[in-house]
Amino acid sequence: MTIPQGKKIYFLSDFHLGAPDAAGSLVREKKVVAFLESIRHDAAELFILGDIFDFWYEYRKVVPKGYVRLLGKLAELTDSGIPIHAFVGNHDMWMSGYFEKELNIPVYHHPQTFVRGGKKFYIGHGDGLGPGDHGYKLIKKIFRNRACQWLFGQLHPTWGIGLANYFSRKSREKTGSSDEHFLGEDNEWLVIHSKEVLQKEHFDYFVFGHRHLPLNIQLPGGSRYINLGDWIRTYTYATFDGTDMQLLPYDR
Repeated sequence: MTIPQGKKIYFLSDFHLGAPDAAGSLVREKKVVAFLESIRHDAAELFILGDIFDFWYEYRKVVPKGYVRLLGKLAELTDSGIPIHAFVGNHDMWMSGYFEKELNIPVYHHPQTFVRGGKKFYIGHGDGLGPGDHGYKLIKKIFRNRACQWLFGQLHPTWGIGLANYFSRKSREKTGSSDEHFLGEDNEWLVIHSKEVLQKEHFDYFVFGHRHLPLNIQLPGGSRYINLGDWIRTYTYATFDGTDMQLLPYDR
């Protein structure tokens, strides 16, 4: 894909809509929608790298309540011809067709390779990659098992969504403020994963969410690791104009 002159590719991640409650989520949702409206004039393409929602499950006949402003804006952008790509995160991995059918947005469940402006991108949410965290990797396999997803779907949405929101809150309480601190290149597991991938194949940019900390790190061979931060605390995003990749704050 050649990026048209005056246009940019935008990357953002980790809205966690629904958390910590409906009122707080609505404030953030309106900021995300305002941002999307502000970029529509120069957006060549948009990548959303997961955890759009703090929880999301696609029942066959039921859509989780809320988020109409965001969903409507995404539909508006794709209807106007702006391609949007969405990745599932660890909080909203149970997507199964709604975005594709209703919003014309392809959804990816694993990291993907894209070539844009002659540069090679390795893009994903970032959960479960790199060394360690074996407990989560086991849980991820269970959650992505189709039989387990079907069993969860047999719960009434009131019970199922309520249960999921409870465990999501517990997860945030356990994590606390740990996402606010840079651990150093030798301990940042997505940096380690990127370096491991580079030993097999060259990429110009590794772009992830999940970490909730804006990071822009030089890697061997001229590659760069970009973590997008979030839209809870940092309100950061990245742009690529065909030449330069920038990590920026949203002036809200």
